[in-house]
Amino acid sequence: MATIGVFDSGIGGLTVLNEALRQAPAHHYTYLADSANAPYGEKSVEWITKRSLDLCHWLVREGCQALVVACNTATAEAIESIRQEMPAIPIIGVEPGIKPAVTQSANHKVGVLATQNTLKSDKFNALLKSLDSDCELIPQAGLGLVPLIESGQLDSVEMNTLLREHLQPFEEAGIDTLVLGCTHYPFLTPLIREILGSEIQIIDTSEAVVKQLSRKLEEFQLLQSAPPRVIRFYSTSDADALVGLAKQLIPTALEQHSIETSTVFIS
Repeated sequence: MATIGVFDSGIGGLTVLNEALRQAPAHHYTYLADSANAPYGEKSVEWITKRSLDLCHWLVREGCQALVVACNTATAEAIESIRQEMPAIPIIGVEPGIKPAVTQSANHKVGVLATQNTLKSDKFNALLKSLDSDCELIPQAGLGLVPLIESGQLDSVEMNTLLREHLQPFEEAGIDTLVLGCTHYPFLTPLIREILGSEIQIIDTSEAVVKQLSRKLEEFQLLQSAPPRVIRFYSTSDADALVGLAKQLIPTALEQHSIETSTVFIS
């Protein structure tokens, strides 16, 4: 049987967990939300790298045989260090889906909504340099969005106002494709479509991430388990609140799984 660890600064990684439960429902999953320290998007590279390593080591001690770094900022700043320190297990990261976006854009205008740290990271800028495309890329940092999502304010007036402010440069540029460069942001898809229009193409890489995870599980011969399947939810802040949001945001994915939960302190 395989136990897969998924970690994020908070609830954003639930978008990846949701897709993992759709594609590979017969595994056990351990979801760790570092909500006591969310968001990561404006923290230092050194802090993000150390914290990500600490969380990954904790997940392995908890029995995880593969890890998904379900946080764009942690992937951008720390995944190479994680892979160097933990070479014996599959480590899957997430990154903005810029390559599929530039391929799919009809008018060659693509917006990228991401955290401040993701946009300024070496990994992100190396990705931009690798593109052989005449697409115009419009980056925008989604400052303030993650705390509102973490507190469940998806439909609040404050969220609507702030998101419209962040999406305005995309409207002015006339983009036809938007890359969501933070795993929290797919929860805003309905509101984004309301603001930018239903025809906007939205690129969320959760499906591709889980396909890569499945390939790595096969490569490492980590087989799927028989029922009962378990999801363990851990939070460094409030595990009950985490599970409550998970049941609200991805209810269908959780139906066939036994759920365990605990608040933890990870130094």
